[in-house]
Amino acid sequence: MPEKTTWYLYLIECRSGAYYAGITNDLAARYQAHADGKGARFTRANPPVRLMGSAAFPDRSSASKAEWSIKKMPRDKKIAFLLGMGGTTNSGEFAASAKAEKSGAS
Repeated sequence: MPEKTTWYLYLIECRSGAYYAGITNDLAARYQAHADGKGARFTRANPPVRLMGSAAFPDRSSASKAEWSIKKMPRDKKIAFLLGMGGTTNSGEFAASAKAEKSGAS
């Protein structure tokens, strides 16, 4: 039987100040894709500044339902929603590592 994959709902702050929500089963790789301009069309036009937070889900279906919910919310409710789902907020470690990798630093 295949191993269960954890899915994540994540929230990114973009350079324009907008928030972008998405789901993935590999948070670091997906953030890097957004940072490299290879992610969603929205983040190619509005590059990410930092990963605001994420919440883990047992399957893609539940992560998709949470993504649909968060996308309907006003901006000021989105972080509280992530925390209410058992998620965490970030201090930007993915953003910092993405910038370091892009610039060639380690």
